[in-house]
Amino acid sequence: MMSAAETLESRLEALQCHFTWDLDLSRSLLLRCRDNLIDIGTDNGNRWLGHIYNLRGFIQYKLGSNEDAQSFFNKATEAFNKMRNADEGPWLVVNYGNLAWLHHHLGDQAESEAYLSKVDTLNNKYPSPPQEELHQEIYAEKAYTLMTFNGDMNLVANYFQRAFEMQQDMVEWNSWHVLALLFASKYSSTELDDIFQKMRIAQEQDPENLYLAAHYLCQRAKRGESIEDEARELATKVLGSPVGSYSGLKPLLWVYGKYISDDEAIALAEEALKNHPDERYLKRRAALCYNEKRLFFRNSHPTTSMLDRAVSLHWEVIALYPDSSLMRKIDLANIYALSDDGQAKAEEIYQELLISDLELEDKQMFYNYYAKHLHFQKQDGKKSIQYHMKAAKIQHQSFCRKNSIKVLEKIRDRRRNSMCREIREFLANL
Repeated sequence: MMSAAETLESRLEALQCHFTWDLDLSRSLLLRCRDNLIDIGTDNGNRWLGHIYNLRGFIQYKLGSNEDAQSFFNKATEAFNKMRNADEGPWLVVNYGNLAWLHHHLGDQAESEAYLSKVDTLNNKYPSPPQEELHQEIYAEKAYTLMTFNGDMNLVANYFQRAFEMQQDMVEWNSWHVLALLFASKYSSTELDDIFQKMRIAQEQDPENLYLAAHYLCQRAKRGESIEDEARELATKVLGSPVGSYSGLKPLLWVYGKYISDDEAIALAEEALKNHPDERYLKRRAALCYNEKRLFFRNSHPTTSMLDRAVSLHWEVIALYPDSSLMRKIDLANIYALSDDGQAKAEEIYQELLISDLELEDKQMFYNYYAKHLHFQKQDGKKSIQYHMKAAKIQHQSFCRKNSIKVLEKIRDRRRNSMCREIREFLANL
């Protein structure tokens, strides 16, 4: 016969919530996701506010701050009820599950039991539809969680699709179903025509979603459509919207940079920043625009003022994102390396990162970028190969690992490098 403690533990394990979804997250990923969630914004029109607060609560728990975790879980309860215009509903199952787990870890078993009872009541009152494993609200929140933590986008799309099919007035679920399909297609040979048609329908259903509109515009541009006038019209709407990463500015800046001009992308980012000079998210977007421009500087000579502005913005962003600024430091080093006067500073940043205490996935990314720096800026082919090997050796599946392996395979197949034999043996033993 199970003890009361064992019974409580088994009931907690059976919950559908962030504590039971097997979210094995590194500290660096938690910090990046926390910053990304903050940048989404918390304006009253944000339809994901409850999910955001739930996630921030779970992240704070994983980072060791139980008090902040409880505060965010309570905010999630309020946000869900306000958005749904009701005091209870199935949208609270995950939230109450999180609170049951948190109080269990805090040693308050009575409060944990109280939340377990609330979950039982909701599950009985709002059961999952026939033939479905989960309720649509749980599918949607699980999808949003996996999407935030860079999970399997095909699974994310599947969960959002199942949720929307059960409740088709929740158009945002369909919008993110389509966006997840788009994100997944970047790493597969998925036929984009079907996704494009689904995006068109999703935008018709969710016309106020500027983030979706910007991605749809991008897909239209890729298909050869002229989108300049519509892009500028969308920019006016984006600039008039609350600041946040769902405003559509990020994908729109990409459209500007790819299909209009880098200079106009920079001008748009600077205009957004001029309107809201203290918003760190806009400083981040502007810095990234200058970094994109940097890729074209190899064939031209950037002005001193443009380099100075790029450097200044990157330093500001690094200070504003102290826990998730590794990539910005790498970008900053590469910008310094564009000028003769900045070579020493670029090398100083890279040397500091080389001896810094990075988690394995961050170390892998750094090795990949440092290898490219050694090849393109330092013309040190042998050392570049060594760092690509270091990146590939770390058993974390990522774009950077695939990229380093691809570079090594190309060098091996050309058979011109003195390290070809070493590379061949290395790849064979990966």
